[in-house]
Amino acid sequence: METIMIFSQRSLRPYWLEAKYEFLRLLRTPSYVLPTLLFPALFYVLFGVILGGSRSGGEMARYLLATYGVFGIMGSALFGFGLTIAIERERGYLTFKRALPVPPGALLLAKMVMAMLFAAIISIMLAVIASTLAGVRLAPTQWLLLFVINIVGTLPFCALGLWIGTRVGGQAAPAVVNAIYLPMAFLSGLWMPLSILPAIFGKLAAVWPSYHLGQIALKVVGRDLGGSVWLHLLVLVVVTVAFFVMARRRLIAVG
Repeated sequence: METIMIFSQRSLRPYWLEAKYEFLRLLRTPSYVLPTLLFPALFYVLFGVILGGSRSGGEMARYLLATYGVFGIMGSALFGFGLTIAIERERGYLTFKRALPVPPGALLLAKMVMAMLFAAIISIMLAVIASTLAGVRLAPTQWLLLFVINIVGTLPFCALGLWIGTRVGGQAAPAVVNAIYLPMAFLSGLWMPLSILPAIFGKLAAVWPSYHLGQIALKVVGRDLGGSVWLHLLVLVVVTVAFFVMARRRLIAVG
């Protein structure tokens, strides 16, 4: 048994070290860590607390708590993968990593863990602001569900970001990610309810993975549009698998 435990620790150590140094690297990158952590919180304070906290009995604050959580974790995943993979691929870092005695997939797993960690931090920050400044009251199970949804919900956007990172260069990656990230968030009803936008936006919203994750989060706070959770989950699983497969083929092709 002791031998098995030692072998397990040694086999997991490369993954742990890869995740550790990926985390430290991102913490030392202000252009990533500051917007990723501060933008969702600042936007929520402005629109959820100052402008929406006293309206509709705090319902807007509950709505934006769910949707800005999704908005925040999208950024951590898309930029964590789309931007860093594009730069590392362009500089030959991915090719260099293949020559090292590192388990296959350790780098991608480390990036995924970091996206989830930043998602957890964003979720906690929004929960603290919502409960203290906006007066949002939820059951413990609701807080926990929102937390889990935000963490697991990074997966489809990690896959999308990975695919973007395999298709564009390091210089173009920030513009491409923003061109996808911001319109997708707006058109999915993450910044404001789709009911106050023209009807065409509501009809087209279902094409975006962010819409489906947002609806799952909104269902927790009772503000969703009434669709099936299983349908939303199915779409997110398909998106995750599809973009991961396309990104993997691209990485193999360019490697």
